[in-house]
Amino acid sequence: MTFPPSQVRPGFVLRESDLTWRFSRSSGPGGQGVNTSDSRVEVSFDVRRSPSLPERLRERTLTRLEGRLVDGVLTITSSEHRSQLRNREAALARLTATLRTASEPPPRARRPTRPSAGAVQRRITGKKQRARVLRQRRADPDD
Repeated sequence: MTFPPSQVRPGFVLRESDLTWRFSRSSGPGGQGVNTSDSRVEVSFDVRRSPSLPERLRERTLTRLEGRLVDGVLTITSSEHRSQLRNREAALARLTATLRTASEPPPRARRPTRPSAGAVQRRITGKKQRARVLRQRRADPDD
């Protein structure tokens, strides 16, 4: 079973030849078939050495996924479905989503802003009103 190439982001297409698949027996429910079918799926993608990953995205992806990589290889596991095919689809979708978020550009820098004069005035008025309320609650020392 081969999957069509999936576009992670412009200039980065994930091809079947970039992926390494492993299959094993999955735990959990499944009746008699659970002991004989290899429905658990592991898909691996070599982030460090893949020719389909552009260099500018490679550095960003390696930095963001450094805690999940083993020797530059990202591995995603799926065993939530009883069918190997559905687990392959789920693992591939999760791999694509992980690579998409890891390779997206950094957020734009925040442009610092100042509070408006009205907002400052409302804040000061509220503080003065609160201080007045607390002052009225104090016990009068003249009593």
